[in-house]
Amino acid sequence: MADKKAGPKKSGVRGAPADAGSPVAAERASDDPSSASADLATATTTRAVAAGSEVTAARGEGGGASSKSVSSTGAGVVGSGARRATLATATTPATPATSASATSATPTTSGGRVGVRKTYKLYVGGGFPRSESGRSYPVHGADGRLLAYAAMGSRKDARDAVVAARGAVRKWSGATAYNRGQVLYRVAELIEGRAGQFAEEIVNAEGLSRAAAERTVAAVIDRWVWYAGWPDKVAQVAGGANAVAGPYFNFSVPEPTGVVAVVAPAGSSLLGLVSVVAPVIATGNTAVVVASEERPLPAITLSEVLATSDVPGGVVNILTGRTAELAPVLASHFDVNAIDLTGVDPAARAELERAAAGSVKRVFCAEDEWAAAPTPRRMLAFLEIKTVWHPVGI
Repeated sequence: MADKKAGPKKSGVRGAPADAGSPVAAERASDDPSSASADLATATTTRAVAAGSEVTAARGEGGGASSKSVSSTGAGVVGSGARRATLATATTPATPATSASATSATPTTSGGRVGVRKTYKLYVGGGFPRSESGRSYPVHGADGRLLAYAAMGSRKDARDAVVAARGAVRKWSGATAYNRGQVLYRVAELIEGRAGQFAEEIVNAEGLSRAAAERTVAAVIDRWVWYAGWPDKVAQVAGGANAVAGPYFNFSVPEPTGVVAVVAPAGSSLLGLVSVVAPVIATGNTAVVVASEERPLPAITLSEVLATSDVPGGVVNILTGRTAELAPVLASHFDVNAIDLTGVDPAARAELERAAAGSVKRVFCAEDEWAAAPTPRRMLAFLEIKTVWHPVGI
């Protein structure tokens, strides 16, 4: 019995202190996980106390004695504070530096936002389709600066425009003359509302001064209003009751020709376009227009005005692209009743006139007459005169 009590005795308390170098401590570290956790906690607390002492010394809190010797309670408080400071330092994300070069590389407008580039498409049947060919071409300003890429219309686009124009003939020509005049006047109102935008586009396209561009836009509005007043008056000018030798009434009544192809003047981006399109549609015709090849952007902006006004879809169809490619297709098209070659180079007109003769369509050529003060001549050029005989007394 005495021999059994002679050996080293283990403590009945699991957390009792023991010599770190004794076999008991080694056995406890290897056999008791909770003891290992306790030792780890003790070591962590010791490091925290040291860190807390450094923080206290650095902040100047307490005297020199308190910085050298800290009570167990004080050490716990300081250690907790040190742990919080350490965790806060470790978990607070660093604020990234803003790169000035990266910010300045982003394209912005004067307002600090990225501008929306405008896509210039065709205007056919009241919609804005892309060219079926998928082609486009660069449009440069008067100073050589690239302004945009415009859709390059193809022969298929021209045929689609003729189909749309033919589909709109009945509705547009069947409207009362007074109603057509009101619709055209509405277009003038919308152009007035976009006067600033049109002026800017004319400055870019034609190289005019701002004041000259504003005068051009004013002339465009005045000319459109002038033609808007004619629909209910042209019948009195071009028609009438004819005196005949017999018991009959005889009337001459003007009627629209139908679908008219128009090649707009190449040198004028907007005024020339309006001067050749307004007289065509004022009398009840529908139009397929080839815009200026080098300055087409104001024409597409005008199409946006037409699309948001009361003009039915298909009454005006605007194509952009190569005049040499589109004009022959329209001149030889059998469903086109007339063609205006004002914007065609005089050297190329003879060939187009021969192509138009194949379908016996009307051909109108008027050099630079569009720039003069408007007259009824252009309206009368695309009217058919129907003569009606009716017996008296029936």
